[in-house]
This record gives sequence, C-alpha cells and structure tokens, in this order.
Amino acid sequence: MAIQEVEDRLKECTKKIDEIEGKQNQLKLSMGEKRRELENYQRAVKECETRRNAAQKALDKLALHKLPDDKETPTLSVLNKVDVKNFEYQITFLEEKLSKKKLNMAAISEYRKKEEQYIERVAELDKVTQIRNRQKDLCEEMKKQRLHEFMAGFSLITSKLKEMYQMITLGGDAELELVDTLDPFSEGIVFSVRPPKKSWKNISNLSGGEKTLSSLALVFALHHYRPTPLYVMDEIDAALDFKNVSIVANYIKERTKNAQFVIISLRDNMFEQASRLVGIYKTHDSTKTTVLAIKDNSFISLPASKT
Repeated sequence: MAIQEVEDRLKECTKKIDEIEGKQNQLKLSMGEKRRELENYQRAVKECETRRNAAQKALDKLALHKLPDDKETPTLSVLNKVDVKNFEYQITFLEEKLSKKKLNMAAISEYRKKEEQYIERVAELDKVTQIRNRQKDLCEEMKKQRLHEFMAGFSLITSKLKEMYQMITLGGDAELELVDTLDPFSEGIVFSVRPPKKSWKNISNLSGGEKTLSSLALVFALHHYRPTPLYVMDEIDAALDFKNVSIVANYIKERTKNAQFVIISLRDNMFEQASRLVGIYKTHDSTKTTVLAIKDNSFISLPASKT
C-alpha cells in the first residue's frame, strides 16, 4: 500500500509539473508572439514616419499665390473721369506682361491633395502608435510577471539552500546573491558558502568535498521548490568522508520520497540506504548485470541480464 501511495503521489506531482511547464511554455509562446507583433508595429510606425516626412517635404515646397483683393465698385461719375485710351493701354500692357508669365494654377489643387494625404498619414501614424503602446504595455506586464515569479522562486530556493547546507555540513552556511538586483536575468547569480569554522568563499574556490556538499545542497533546494521525478547521480560521494556520505544517503532516503534516485557509487554506507542494488560486471567479453532488492534488511536476488 505504501508503494501504491508513493506512485499515486508521484503521478500527481508529475501531472502538476506538466501543467506548470505547459503554462510556462504557453507564456513563453505568448511572449514571443507579442514581441513579434511589437516589432511589426514598430516597423509600421517607422514606415509611416518616413512617408509622413516625405509628404511634409513635398508640402513645404508648395507656395500659395496671393490674389489681389477686390476693390470697391466705382460709381458712374468716377467712370466718366477715366481715360479710356490710357486704361486700354494699361490693359494691353498688362495682358502682354501676363502672357509672358507662366502661372501654375494647379498648385492650389495639388496643395490640397498633399494636405489630405498628410492628414491621412498622421491619422494612420496615430493609430499604429496606439497599437504599439498597447503591445508595449502588455510586454512590460509580462516582464513584471516573469520577474515576480522568478524572485518568489529565488527567495524560496535561497532559504531552503541555507537549511540544506546547514543540515548536510552540521553548521555551515550558504547564500545565493543576484549580481544585478535590478535586472537579475542579465548578469546571473553568485553562489557563496561558508563551511563550518571557515570563512565565506566562492564555490569555485572550495575543495572537492566542499563543492560536492554545496552542489547537493543546491540540488535538494531545487527539488524542494520544484520536484523532479528522476535523478541520476554519478559518484557524488567520491570526495566525501564517511560521515558526510551517511548524511547525504539518509537525507535522500528519508526526505525525497517523491522522487527516484539512481546513484552510481562505490561506498558501503551509500549501499545500505538503497532499496535496490544493481551490479555490473564483465565476463567472457560480455557485460552482465545482477540486481538485489532490499526488503526488511534482507536481499532478494532478481534475474540477471546479459548484454
């Protein structure tokens, strides 16, 4: 019944993990689509600005011709005093002068067309700018959501890391710090530890055994935050002494029952906590395996296989 309960819990955890990863993937896809839409709108905005500038330049080249104001209609007495011959001469002179000039009477209509095009481009630019701003706001909200979820997980993992490292080392301390607290995704994370009765050090400056304990503490903290159903570890106890191997083995057996650990090891006190031992050996140029299942402090030999 205990195995069935563990398997049921494992299935539930796996299902929850799949749902969370599915939501995360959907969020990433949505972010990618919104980013591409934002880029398309930005390109459209640039194109509209270019077209508007071209229309503005063409509009600036046009000039309006000021027409003379209408004069007051002369009375009959004034008309009688007019020198008709002189007036006719002036008319003839002005007509000859006017004929020599080439007036572009289509400039006004062209100006009005350019003005309409300019107004349309401005309206189009305003519309695209509003769409771009909405997409930009949505992208900013998604970035804030990502930062909030990351900082919540980072805080939980950091606190659990302290607990794991203190438990494994019997008194040490560990710390995860953001290189850039304003933008945690750009510079990364610094992992510092303080082994018992020693000073704070970066993980790269530790000995082999200390690095192993620090890494295992981080793995266990990550497992607490988001459990993984299967772990494969290759001789993680090679650089550890007898006491630390026993601590790690007991923690894996007692505290991580919601996952399966496959550990390659040559240490007896790691074997003692295993639920099943798999031995690999070679005879007559072929590799064979033998399996021992441990139940109630006794060994049950399972059929061997040959490869």
